Amino acid sequence: MARRRARKSLLPSRLAVTEDRLAPYAVSAANSRGRCHPEAAPEARTEFQRDRDRIVHSTAFRRLEYKTQVFVNHEGDLFRTRLTHSLEVAQIARGIARVLQLNEDLTEAIALAHDLGHTPFGHAGQDALNDCMAGQHGGFEHNLQSLRIVDVLEENYAAFDGLNLCFETRAGILKHCSKARARELGAVAQRFLDDQRPSLEAQICNLADAIAYNNHDIDDGLRSGLIQLEQLDDIAAFAQHAATVRAKYPSVTGRRFIHETIRRMINAQVVDLIETTRANLVQYAPQTLADVQQAPALVAFSATMRHELQDLQRFLRDQLYRHYKVVRMTTKAARIINDLFAAFMGTPGLLPLQYQQMANENQARAVADYIAGMTDRYAMREHRRLFAVGEI
Repeated sequence: MARRRARKSLLPSRLAVTEDRLAPYAVSAANSRGRCHPEAAPEARTEFQRDRDRIVHSTAFRRLEYKTQVFVNHEGDLFRTRLTHSLEVAQIARGIARVLQLNEDLTEAIALAHDLGHTPFGHAGQDALNDCMAGQHGGFEHNLQSLRIVDVLEENYAAFDGLNLCFETRAGILKHCSKARARELGAVAQRFLDDQRPSLEAQICNLADAIAYNNHDIDDGLRSGLIQLEQLDDIAAFAQHAATVRAKYPSVTGRRFIHETIRRMINAQVVDLIETTRANLVQYAPQTLADVQQAPALVAFSATMRHELQDLQRFLRDQLYRHYKVVRMTTKAARIINDLFAAFMGTPGLLPLQYQQMANENQARAVADYIAGMTDRYAMREHRRLFAVGEI
């Protein structure tokens, strides 16, 4: 008993969490620009762990489970969704950040939040909603919507709207932004006006996103039968690793062969990115976060890898994203989005009460917020309720 009491007395009264292993140009609590609404520092986690946790517990994050990546959710249980994609991006990005001595927690938070604003039905849904919001309504872009969700739309806290994330997390979520919108958004978008780069942590997330969706869209495309292994023989990013697997495991076929090939593809791209980024860091020698912002994009692939990935992206665009079966579903998705938008704009009383109140200030934006927040299956169900005879 005495020994147990002695051990307990050695525990600190406050759990200290440090970021002392970070490179001097990494984002940390010390150089963070903080939160819009000041809060007491967390006791047992970093500021960016707190951001990550708030994102994971958000309503918008849970909805990603039923939002399209390429294939609509009901088309198969094994295809990737926005949720599984976001987890894969976070895993890849965090590993890269660790090797480069950057802020893993910030990197993970940005990766997990980067698709929060995606509409139902993936890019087809976004394109349709953007068309609906064109002109005087200000358009729609899922990247801006992600920021709107964490700044305004989430309703988890009594003291403020949104999640009150750190400035660097919010800035990292904002991957694209026109100069006109940047002027409206203020400090979080100032870099788009000043021609500055985001943090290295945000740069990592941008390319980890590409690594994840390029490789895993191949996996889902093969699983669906919409593309065939033979079509990939001339795609260097795939073929060279497929040849390695065939040489090492000549009897392996099917799912094992595909997974063995794709995991090598991912590893090769990650290693290339790390080596190229390290070389850039040596060349430009940033000493502070401000140096990173003034330099060219430092997180990058080699020229050879960029060329391979461009070929891979062209293949996926032509053979998978434009496959007639995918186009059929995306055409239906666009019709659902267009019908819902027209119905709610024509009769705002059809909106839930919360969105009716928001519509008093900006009807089109309230309608877009409601539609963008829908999952695939909810959008289809809402469409049936509004347009199918016998549905309520």
